Amino acid sequence: MRSEERKIIISVAAAMIATVVLLIGGFLGGYFLAVNQAHRGVGLAAGAPEGVDLSPVWKAWYTIDEKFVPASVSTSTPMATTTAELNQEKVWGMIQGLTASLNDPYTYFMPPVENEQFATEMQGSFEGVGMEIDVKDGILTVVSPLKGSPAERAGVRAGDHILKIDGETTEGMDTGSAVRKIRGEKGTKVVLTLRGEEDSQSREVSVTRDVINIPIVTTESRQDGIFVIQIAEFTANAPDLFRKALREFMESGDSKLIIDLRGNPGGYLEGAVEISSWFLPSGAIVVSEDYAGHASNIDHRSYGYDIFTDKLQMIILVDKGSASASEIMAGALRHHGDAKLVGTNTFGKGSVQELVPITSDTSLKITVARWLGPDGEQIPRDGIAPDYEVEVTEEDREAKKDPQLAKAVELLGGNPAVGSAN
Repeated sequence: MRSEERKIIISVAAAMIATVVLLIGGFLGGYFLAVNQAHRGVGLAAGAPEGVDLSPVWKAWYTIDEKFVPASVSTSTPMATTTAELNQEKVWGMIQGLTASLNDPYTYFMPPVENEQFATEMQGSFEGVGMEIDVKDGILTVVSPLKGSPAERAGVRAGDHILKIDGETTEGMDTGSAVRKIRGEKGTKVVLTLRGEEDSQSREVSVTRDVINIPIVTTESRQDGIFVIQIAEFTANAPDLFRKALREFMESGDSKLIIDLRGNPGGYLEGAVEISSWFLPSGAIVVSEDYAGHASNIDHRSYGYDIFTDKLQMIILVDKGSASASEIMAGALRHHGDAKLVGTNTFGKGSVQELVPITSDTSLKITVARWLGPDGEQIPRDGIAPDYEVEVTEEDREAKKDPQLAKAVELLGGNPAVGSAN
């Protein structure tokens, strides 16, 4: 891996997160894979590109300066008041229009406020409703509500289509705009009009925003000798937390492992590679970036921690809320024969985003490549299919049953009826 590269996967987690990501009010990663690295040979010289006539842009600019009068001053959004502020907002708007012209939901510009919130959210704490969103097949979609978040408590489900935000249609809306509308201060409310993938009618859900503190890694030692590690998101500190969880596993005396990636919208790619390295030999490919001829492909390989023997029995739980980095880790460990997958198809985010600083306080998230699994194939648009497909029905949720976990326990020879030994 190049030393100047700092990779992030952001889902839903956004524009999935990409993954724009709407972790409780912000876009994470997660739900998408974003990359923060040096510009890959991108020319940043001043001046118009050769053969491009920018005179219409400046004509529009000066026409706005000369003639524009706001149709209404009634708005909850703070407006620029000085000439310098107005000009800066126009510059940000020009860049946003430029990204919108690409018709790629994973490519978008983050002005100062959104850029700061994104950085904060990737550390695992922020204000919002606690869900990752993305545009899939042209429809604003919930990648996953965070466990224990206001969104989950209000009944928001992975795969829900967001039809309206506070009564405003989301048709044609990108994830960045949606995040700005859903995000807000603790204690305020946002009304979402949702429709599940299998629902014939929509429903309205009122969500009260709150401070979101994500429990990144949680553990459970079961009475039947099975240890469960749940990874909520691949944040910057996830690898360290996972290492501590593995120590708990080894000290518990348990011999079988379940890793729960359900509802995990992604995060830092480095985290997925490092965590996978505990189970893979040195040099094994975790994922590759395919630049379609624009640059040389990059293989991300295991660091070779590989502390377990082939006697370790492991199951990974996935669902439609498992995106980006989650799909990379799950796909890699299955391909190399370390784990079986139980659950439902994953989200299906197979593209790579790079997070490029535009100014000291703004960034551009742009799609630059496709993710290829160790088998050389791109992550399918309809997601990675599990080895054992197990649905969770509405009746299961109401009865607080978890048939996916029960199946994993059964496959490992445990007793689904027993509880935690913690």
